[in-house]
Amino acid sequence: MKVYVIGDSISLQYGPYLQRYLKGIMGCVRKEGEEEALLNLDCPQGANGGDSSMVLSFLKGKVRAGGIDADLLLVNCGLHDIKTDPSSGTKQVPLGQYQRNLRSILETVAAMRPRFIWLRTTPCDETVHNRAGMPFYRFSADCAEYNRAADHIMREAGIPSIDLHTFTLNLGADLYCDHVHFHEHVREKQAALIAGWLAAFTQHGNTQPMQAPLARAPDGQRVPGTKPLREMYG
Repeated sequence: MKVYVIGDSISLQYGPYLQRYLKGIMGCVRKEGEEEALLNLDCPQGANGGDSSMVLSFLKGKVRAGGIDADLLLVNCGLHDIKTDPSSGTKQVPLGQYQRNLRSILETVAAMRPRFIWLRTTPCDETVHNRAGMPFYRFSADCAEYNRAADHIMREAGIPSIDLHTFTLNLGADLYCDHVHFHEHVREKQAALIAGWLAAFTQHGNTQPMQAPLARAPDGQRVPGTKPLREMYG
């Protein structure tokens, strides 16, 4: 069993913990180019999946190359989509285009082997983020709106979804190490949630398209079909 991860810099940072927690359960690999991605987390390249247009383009390339050799495909995009020009207010990917991209992503991966799983976009610290000199802003209201749009599309298509957004907010006040990235203890808990969810999902033999409940468990509460996260991962 193997999961393939496509996501932004948030997934890069919880990634090592996710690999650790999934050891002995399933393999965990991600979009290639991690060293390149770490050069600038705000400028997506390499393993950083970027916005929904970039994810769609990457997946179309994978289809042309023969697909993705994995059982599960864990995908998120959104934080780069909501980047806002401070002067014009223009979004990097407007909401309507984001919705069209997500639907195209689902159409594209339908031809692939892995089962598709969606991750809801994590929050940002708007106060720290939107300061003078930042080349782009992000707004919490946009994050919520784009998440709602993705929720509707995934639910409509019967795609299982992990609510990393709500889970992260429920971890308390000391979340951020900068404008959008999280402290190590938060990254570790994010990985624990995802690992527990994936373990439960595969344990129940979910290999065919179906509707699965959103995982909205705060730290310490049960992800369906698992032991409490603290019991599983300490």
